[in-house]
Amino acid sequence: MTSIVFPGQGSQYLDMARDFHDNFKIAKETFQEVEEYSSINLRKLIFSDDDTTLNETKYTQISIFAASLSIFNTLTNLNLINDADINVMMGHSLGEYSALACSNKISIKDASIMLKKRGNIMQNALENNKYGMVALIGLTVLEIEKIISENKMNLHIANDNSPIQVVISGKIEDLIKYEDSFKNKNVKKFVKLNVSSAFHSSFMLSAQNELNKDIDNLKLQNNKINIISNFNATVSNDSGSIKLALKNQMSNRVRWTESIKNLERTNDYKIIEIGPGKVLSGLIKRISDKFDIKTYNKIDDLNE
Repeated sequence: MTSIVFPGQGSQYLDMARDFHDNFKIAKETFQEVEEYSSINLRKLIFSDDDTTLNETKYTQISIFAASLSIFNTLTNLNLINDADINVMMGHSLGEYSALACSNKISIKDASIMLKKRGNIMQNALENNKYGMVALIGLTVLEIEKIISENKMNLHIANDNSPIQVVISGKIEDLIKYEDSFKNKNVKKFVKLNVSSAFHSSFMLSAQNELNKDIDNLKLQNNKINIISNFNATVSNDSGSIKLALKNQMSNRVRWTESIKNLERTNDYKIIEIGPGKVLSGLIKRISDKFDIKTYNKIDDLNE
């Protein structure tokens, strides 16, 4: 059996999935479909020579979704993947919506509308240039939690990405204030991320509550494909549990390390990463050496 993973914000780049769009009718039709539901000219944003607009959260999320979905639909159309062979789907942050759409748990229309709203809500949730995120390289999430607790920092774990990579969220002034504190505790790299807010933290609680009104109305279909949600990192095929996890996703950490460890316990060791970039494949290799990982990011990957 195979598991499929989908990337989140930060994996975007200009011309992502353009080679699929230009060479496969199904990929082009996928872009058109998402554009129709979102009322955004995504190809104008993605297939341009300036990534300024693409990197705005309100456009980034729906753009990555469209690129990931177009690649997934192409692979399905070419019979390179088959629903019957898929046991688990999962995604990093917005990638969870890609997983839900590609597993047919939710419709492409609902996913497109949700991600357009999610992007807008997250971009406007907090005052611009006041909040941000930092990637800490070199320590585990438990070690970072201890540093935050002992120093009474008003910072939050946003992503537990791997045993040596943790992302934190907070006010920019606090992130800057505590940089030396982290480095003095053996954090090897302190990397400020190019994001507009403090995602996946309690700072996003009001934004999450706003989005939850729409999540409540989502219709989830039952099928055999399991989902591993960011919020609880558990393997589930229960629509109620999946929706509840989605309602808690934005204001809580992405438990990626736990998710991969729980995937490992299913004894399915084949993973396909679908979408722009290869970030998740790199993270997964740092978490476990048991997986055979294949990425589909460029059209050249079809020939490997």
